[in-house]
Amino acid sequence: MPTQTVERFLAALDPEHRDDVAGRPEAEQERLAAAWESELAKDDLDTLDELSPPAAEREAARRVVAGAEPE
Repeated sequence: MPTQTVERFLAALDPEHRDDVAGRPEAEQERLAAAWESELAKDDLDTLDELSPPAAEREAARRVVAGAEPE
């Protein structure tokens, strides 16, 4: 996976989660970035993406990190 995707994913995260994810192993960062790209492709983000691509990226990043947090 290109480093560029991981960098875009990290940039979409809020600062607290960005630091947490940046401290994880590279393979985990790549897995989360791939999940983020899949989340961006979901239909429910299409309208938000049309209105504000950065907002859609932030929302997708929030969902991915929320799903990856230990319970």
